[in-house]
Amino acid sequence: MSQNPRLRLLGRDVTLADLELLSTLGVGTFGRVRLCRLRGDTQVFALKILKKSVILRLKQVDHIKDEKKVLELLNSPCFPRLHASFQSTTCLYLLVEYVMGGELFKRLRSAGTFPNDVALFYATEVVVAFETLHRQSIAFRDLKPENLLIDRYGHIKMVDFGFAKVVRDKTFTLCGTPEYLAPETIEHRGHDVNVDWWALGILVFEMLVGHPPFFDDNPYMLYQKVIACDLHIPETVHRHAASFISALVVPDVKQRLGYRGDAEAVKNHRWFRGVDFEMVAQREIPAPWVPEIESEDDVSNFDQYPDSSPPEQPRLLAGVDPFANF
Repeated sequence: MSQNPRLRLLGRDVTLADLELLSTLGVGTFGRVRLCRLRGDTQVFALKILKKSVILRLKQVDHIKDEKKVLELLNSPCFPRLHASFQSTTCLYLLVEYVMGGELFKRLRSAGTFPNDVALFYATEVVVAFETLHRQSIAFRDLKPENLLIDRYGHIKMVDFGFAKVVRDKTFTLCGTPEYLAPETIEHRGHDVNVDWWALGILVFEMLVGHPPFFDDNPYMLYQKVIACDLHIPETVHRHAASFISALVVPDVKQRLGYRGDAEAVKNHRWFRGVDFEMVAQREIPAPWVPEIESEDDVSNFDQYPDSSPPEQPRLLAGVDPFANF
């Protein structure tokens, strides 16, 4: 078997060595995301570089495999397309669509808060994304503004599926972002796709108020606040939006909006009255903000990071599906 496996991309056979690494788009626990270009072509991609040593040390092998498996299942404008996967002696690589508008987090921090109609727009697109995932029994489990990227037309794409998982009954893994964790996750009661609806309530609160409803520097105290669920929504929040948040941020899963009827029940809330969700799904609703894009490799909507040093010059390994035997 070849030591430099070839995959089909844009109508040609390519290997990891055919990719020219450009700017760093983001850094995380397991590695970084680099903008890259296929040599001899103008189209760019995002290359997620995951360090094997860190994955093994943090015992995240199953999560990484789940991420690739979920991305392969998805075919929707709500999510970036997975083009290919590779491996070297030290890293795993996911080559995905480049979403050039940057993080919703950056937009929110710049604005402080969003007006009701702007928060409503982004919430409708998250609902459609969750509807797509939940139809396939996939729980996303890590909704937050950092994991919502804005495409060149101003629409949302949900990214980072490291905690996503097919859940047909219940799962008991404690994972996610602390401020967005549902009580059943913290208390190890077992959870399913309904944790995503709790997280949507937290997201809408943060978009309208400027911070999550529960926060604390001490993780234990934060978890106690989440479990107590002493929710205070400022009077400045539109009453229908406040009602929507209150219907989602509910500790009793069976009383939470979305428990019965999933996305259909959520879409029927009065905050969404008048919203044509078919148009939302088709990306036909004009976005409240459209990024200014000067070129296909424009990275101006992302924070600047120093590139990894020394530059990656990976030794390639064989295997069409590098994640299968990792």
